[in-house]
Amino acid sequence: MLARLMMDWVDFVGPRLAKQTEPRRLSAGTLTLACSGPIAMELQHLAPQIIERINVACGLRGEYEIERLKIVQDLVAFERPTPKRPKPVQIEVPDIEDEELRLALENLGGHLGARRKRR
Repeated sequence: MLARLMMDWVDFVGPRLAKQTEPRRLSAGTLTLACSGPIAMELQHLAPQIIERINVACGLRGEYEIERLKIVQDLVAFERPTPKRPKPVQIEVPDIEDEELRLALENLGGHLGARRKRR
């Protein structure tokens, strides 16, 4: 169940809160959430809505139902943005007659040119 909460966390709390919170543990009807300090108060106020969304979406009722949130202030693992790869620079090598060799050198030159631009 915790794995599903972690995978669908954005759907339960929205993108803004998902970046600053993380489900850590689910035990005996209590969902433990880690969050950065400033967001803890907001989570307390939103707890009833978050609990309801999770219970309805996951079909939890009775003894399996989440009843309360336990909020702990801790570092939350943030996703790092993936760096954008530069597009290869177009380089022409007109003096080489062998077509395959010419294309290989143009590709190599384009990638080297892109690396040089990045630095």
